[in-house]
Amino acid sequence: MGNSKDLVKSEGGKLEKALKAPVVVPLVDIFENDDEILLYAEMPGVVKDEVTVNLDNGNLDLVGYRKMNKEAGATEWEEFGNLEYRRRFSVPQTIDVAKVEAELKDGVLQLHLPKSEAAKPKRIEIKAS
Repeated sequence: MGNSKDLVKSEGGKLEKALKAPVVVPLVDIFENDDEILLYAEMPGVVKDEVTVNLDNGNLDLVGYRKMNKEAGATEWEEFGNLEYRRRFSVPQTIDVAKVEAELKDGVLQLHLPKSEAAKPKRIEIKAS
């Protein structure tokens, strides 16, 4: 864990400081085949509404917030707390942005980054003369 950021919540257009959260780099596995790049990012405790995936100009940004519900005075010892998961990647410009799909299941964000037709390998037939 490293940096700490303030999470801010907005109610009725009014911003207020909600809590401090350490920034953590999620563990990621990346696979590639002829059709797509497949990315798995571990973000335990994060719900779908607290994840942001942004793909812009060759940069892929993943951000997720884990917010723990706490009852005042209920805990004497706490090891789980609020976290911000944050990771940035450079991706090829050949990703078909319109077909990108994301799914969050059991704390793992799964991203399908399909390659455009121009980026897929092509077999060239050789003609006999």
